Amino acid sequence: MKFLIVYSSRTGNTRQVAEALYAAAPDGSTISKVETAPAADGYDVIFVGYWMDRGTADEKSKEYLRTLTKKKVVLFETMGASPASEHAYTGFANAATCLSEGNTIMGVLAIQGAVDPALIAMMRKMPVGSAHNTGEMEKTTEEAAKHPDAADLEKAKAYMEAFTAKYEKYYGKK
Repeated sequence: MKFLIVYSSRTGNTRQVAEALYAAAPDGSTISKVETAPAADGYDVIFVGYWMDRGTADEKSKEYLRTLTKKKVVLFETMGASPASEHAYTGFANAATCLSEGNTIMGVLAIQGAVDPALIAMMRKMPVGSAHNTGEMEKTTEEAAKHPDAADLEKAKAYMEAFTAKYEKYYGKK
């Protein structure tokens, strides 16, 4: 089994999660920034990690997702919002629309991450009470600043271990 872990990271959150996944990935797996990703052929599963940008994957990740054909894909995302939020689920759905027919989404993983300080400053300039300038936004960004933490990175490793075990069970070693 060989997995390819491709990621885009603006603040380092998604990179940290990608590295945690890679640390638990089967031997022969590869990790790469999206800008320098190798061809996906020859890998059993392609993990694509992105930071959330306006409710979907960032542009570089969307471009990469569009290149995949007939692949088994796992999406992982980092965002300021809670990983259990509607925003997280919407992010997966929106990212999935970038995949062509014939790809199979094998799993998803959401991890909270610190919000880019430039984005927080921009949101604070929006009219008070707008969707991105509320007391709730301040609480969310304060909580997000604590992530990804050690528990989040352990969650990513555990996700990879469980995924690998299930993949081996249902698809066998290659």
